[in-house]
Amino acid sequence: MNPSKRAAANEPLIRNISDTARWIAACRAQETERPEALFRDPFARRLAGERGEAIARQMAGPGGDWSQPLRTVLFDRAILAAIQAGADTVLNLAAGFDTRPYRMPLAKPLHWVEVDLPELLAEKEETLRGEEPACRLERVRLDLGDAAGRRALFARVGASARNALIISEGLLVYLAPADVVSLARDLASVPSFQTWVLDMMSPGLMKMLMKSWAGRFEGSGSRLQFAPAEGPEFFEPLGWKPADVRGLLKAAGRAGRLPFFLKLVSLLPESTGKQGERPWGGVCVFRRAA
Repeated sequence: MNPSKRAAANEPLIRNISDTARWIAACRAQETERPEALFRDPFARRLAGERGEAIARQMAGPGGDWSQPLRTVLFDRAILAAIQAGADTVLNLAAGFDTRPYRMPLAKPLHWVEVDLPELLAEKEETLRGEEPACRLERVRLDLGDAAGRRALFARVGASARNALIISEGLLVYLAPADVVSLARDLASVPSFQTWVLDMMSPGLMKMLMKSWAGRFEGSGSRLQFAPAEGPEFFEPLGWKPADVRGLLKAAGRAGRLPFFLKLVSLLPESTGKQGERPWGGVCVFRRAA
């Protein structure tokens, strides 16, 4: 084996946070290429690259990776609903390789702000060079762990918005609970930040994933941390009230995307509160508390 191949073989599956963006892009590419695709992302395969495809193959469970496409679908629906209800600004935290400004039916006046690490956004810009977004797109190179930097950004974006939508797809699960609290309070302190769409999981699901994915995040600087026992109610003391909660399993069942062994479970009533040891993951829409 030559030295370069030996080094690649010894690398962790996910080397850094940018690799998680490649992984999710590969999941969107796989969905796009299905004959009965729930959405189309013509840029996903390009952004995922060979590494993203390799990660997606190894991360998929025995029933295939049905949860990532359904998460995308639920976010898409929540975003369009918020825009139709009057949102004039979208603030996408940890935007990764998200391509919604390019692939969704958005109006030119909409101000879409993507925030992520400088090197990740630089790679994304280079890959999408020459493509035209459907709305007014701004990219902000910022580590969201920089509290002073993010508060300055929130103040600037909030001052120019009348009704802003915040999205944080795939972000909070990698943060410590105290960091989620700080972020939620910072967002709630801006009057024009009206709606927040996020995904979250139960302690039961996090334990299951940590066992299934054991060793795959080692050395990446990323690990699963946030899975509050309170469920969506965790955010109520922080200025955010749950308005709509959608479980991924239920959504996948309705879309006909579940493996046989999960179909019966998806017929159970939707659960929107505390989940405890139940392996639950979902997409939640929050409104700022009055």
